[in-house]
Amino acid sequence: MSSILKRPAKREPPHKTATESTDPNGERARSDSDFPTSIRGLDNARTRIVGYRTGFLADAIVSTVRFVVLARSYISRLVGRVTSVVTALGWIVLILIPATLIVGYSIAWTELVVAGYAFIAVALMAAIYLLGRSQLDISLHVNHGRVVVGESATGEVRGENNGKRRSLGVVAEVPVAETFAEVVLPSIRSGGSASHEFPIPTHRRGVISVGPVRTVRADPIGLVRRELVWTESAEVFVHPRTISIPSVSTGLIRDLEGNPTKDLANNDISFHALREYLPGDERRNIHWKTTARTGRYMVRQFEETRRSHLVIALSLATTDFANEYEFEMAVSVAGSLGSQAIRDARTVTVVASEQTPQFAKRKIFAVRALSTLTGTRLLDDLTRVQSAETALRIVDVARVTAEQTHGVSVAFLICGSRVTSQQLRAASTKFAANVEVVAIVCDPETVPGLRRVAGLSVLTIGYLEDLKRALARSAAV
Repeated sequence: MSSILKRPAKREPPHKTATESTDPNGERARSDSDFPTSIRGLDNARTRIVGYRTGFLADAIVSTVRFVVLARSYISRLVGRVTSVVTALGWIVLILIPATLIVGYSIAWTELVVAGYAFIAVALMAAIYLLGRSQLDISLHVNHGRVVVGESATGEVRGENNGKRRSLGVVAEVPVAETFAEVVLPSIRSGGSASHEFPIPTHRRGVISVGPVRTVRADPIGLVRRELVWTESAEVFVHPRTISIPSVSTGLIRDLEGNPTKDLANNDISFHALREYLPGDERRNIHWKTTARTGRYMVRQFEETRRSHLVIALSLATTDFANEYEFEMAVSVAGSLGSQAIRDARTVTVVASEQTPQFAKRKIFAVRALSTLTGTRLLDDLTRVQSAETALRIVDVARVTAEQTHGVSVAFLICGSRVTSQQLRAASTKFAANVEVVAIVCDPETVPGLRRVAGLSVLTIGYLEDLKRALARSAAV
């Protein structure tokens, strides 16, 4: 009897779990968690607390830390809100409440206990003023964003009631420069609106910041004070006062326009002489009659004509001015000359002294170019300039300007009465010999006039209106 060979039973493959997968070769594909490097190198809050440990205890520690962090963040925000509304007097009352109650009950002092409860009542009444939300929508409007010194300017605060009930009257505060304007909006019916105008001081040149509008809720005693900011701040440019200088009065500039210089050029309108043809010369400049007579190519040579490029240099050094009035007049002179040149479509460059930082090791020799794209942009930049002790004086301003600006035909140097004639003469020598240099000295204590020094014209004005007459006089001389 032949032995019966039994085939071994076929083993069933293990059941795959939901997280396992099989590759085409029938092997289980391992997930990232199967590798020892799955958490190695991870640097976050959990690893800094429990490292790479897992398990119930590690999870409990991490959950506790998360709760503490969230609680601390919530408490800090709550404390911040409380401290933002409680005044110094309010903190004193809050400190007196437990102090009076503890001491009063400890020594059986009835009056002190009554005082403690009175403080509690006062604190609760003050807290009532912080409850509720305003139904108003408050906006800020500035009627004129740019004004001249001395012109009237106003701002307006508008309140609109978008709620379903009549709103209570509110008092708003509007910061205007270094002061505050108090605006009172009355009770407004549902869907209604109200406005309140306030003046903006424009007696000094500068950029005035208006806003933001804030409403204040406070109790009568002054324990709490809650401020709500409604709008962004706005800027009002108070431009320097300028005068119009007619083009016929700028004879000094007009006489220089188109006059030939000593510089020779291949193309211009003022004929100078003939010379032999050189490689690179334009054939249209060949003078054929002379070429036929001499047998050599001869070309025309021209004198380069002057194209007016105005430079207005303003000193911001306090040592160049006797007082603030002289400096403001100098700013107005720079604005008047620059604005007229822009209106006449002339090439103009306006520069002002650069300041050296207080803790700098060396003086900074630089000038700041002001925008001459439009007259308004120029006056906006002049609105921001301020005198400083560390600003460059007029001699250094002239030197830096002459080095950085090319093709200058007329240079106006504007300064105060403390600049001497020797300094003005030294400033004029920084420019090329063919540049007409005009120094405008603002000195209200001196009779206006014109005097000429070697290579320099000095105009002295006492008032801004003298500028027009002085320029006309300089053109006639």
